[in-house]
Amino acid sequence: MDKLRITGGRPLEGAVRISGAKNAALPVMAATLLAPGVHTLRNVPRLRDTQTFARVLEILGAKIAVDGDLMTIDTQGVNAVEAPYDLVKTMRASIYVLAPLLARFGQSRVSLPGGCAWGPRPVNLHLAGLQAMGAKLEIEHGYIVGRGVKLKGASFGFDVVSVGATVQLMMAAVLAEGTTVLENVALEPDVTALGEVLLACGARIEGLGSRRLVIHGVAGLRPVDATIIPDRIEAATFAAAAAMTGGSIRLERVIPDHFEAALLKLEEAGCTVRRAADSVAVAGPARPRAVDVVTQPFPGFPTDMQAQMIAVCAVASGTSVIEDTIYLDRFTHVPELARLGANIELKGNVAVVKGVSRLSGAQVMATDLRASACLVIAALAAEGETVIDRIYHLDRGYEALETKLAALGATVQRVN
Repeated sequence: MDKLRITGGRPLEGAVRISGAKNAALPVMAATLLAPGVHTLRNVPRLRDTQTFARVLEILGAKIAVDGDLMTIDTQGVNAVEAPYDLVKTMRASIYVLAPLLARFGQSRVSLPGGCAWGPRPVNLHLAGLQAMGAKLEIEHGYIVGRGVKLKGASFGFDVVSVGATVQLMMAAVLAEGTTVLENVALEPDVTALGEVLLACGARIEGLGSRRLVIHGVAGLRPVDATIIPDRIEAATFAAAAAMTGGSIRLERVIPDHFEAALLKLEEAGCTVRRAADSVAVAGPARPRAVDVVTQPFPGFPTDMQAQMIAVCAVASGTSVIEDTIYLDRFTHVPELARLGANIELKGNVAVVKGVSRLSGAQVMATDLRASACLVIAALAAEGETVIDRIYHLDRGYEALETKLAALGATVQRVN
């Protein structure tokens, strides 16, 4: 099992090109099932999750070719409707194939999902929305099974904002008979990006970028040539690394508005941030200032940056209070940060972080994707050597992270 060995204490300097967004790529890959033919996707990040999803599509009958960040998906020959447990258990986003299979074939057998170890993250909103559209679904031996389904337009409101369920029902509605109205939908850039791809395929969607979508079902869709948006969480993670190390980084090929909430908090913490059309320059202070953070759905502060912000606050002057309102138990990184010398008190879904003047290297263990990133940027600021175990989590969501960090001057090595 691979580990990262990091010797900290050096400010990061230079430019880094941000990869395509995992959370945008996966729904778009699923959406290719809706339109038989050859799809061309550009700026696809080479990650464990995109590779896993590609394998799911291949098992369904798709043909996939990858050349760098260019992915070609031929869904003409898709003829299977089962997404097996062995793959779906490793990645929750595999459930995205459910609606396309129901819309195209009227049937499905998709394993209940797995993924990161924290949280209960039920799929009840996915199922309730599909059932409102006429899908009779059963849970059989851990599989979501649909038979003889004919999707019809319906009105459905989300009790809570859900990116995954919004994506699922958008894909269901574009080929459903009649008109679907979705209320209280997610506004994350990944959702809007999927909507723009569906429009390019010939879908009829009104209200994209708002909390209310009106989707008129069409008889068929055409293949698409699309470019995946940049990864706002990767960009914000590198910005946090600049804040922690007192470095100066230019983030290239980004959309600043997509991670503006994180940039504003880093400015509040003492960073200097300069925004351009497709780049952002972030210079960290000698020592960050304490800030308070409450995670919210987009455009609020993202839950996927909660762990990284706790790392920044761990070395800040003063006491920070960080509350996660999205996933209430997403704090497995806290005891690992304590191994590096952080002073954090956890009270339910609230972390009280009393900043210390320095962190010290230690051996720590990654527990999920964003916790892994948190430990990496903490290690970059810590004195001495830190060894981070179980970094396969990182490979799910950060492309060539150690290579990018090394190019910025970090002392980082992947070891087995």
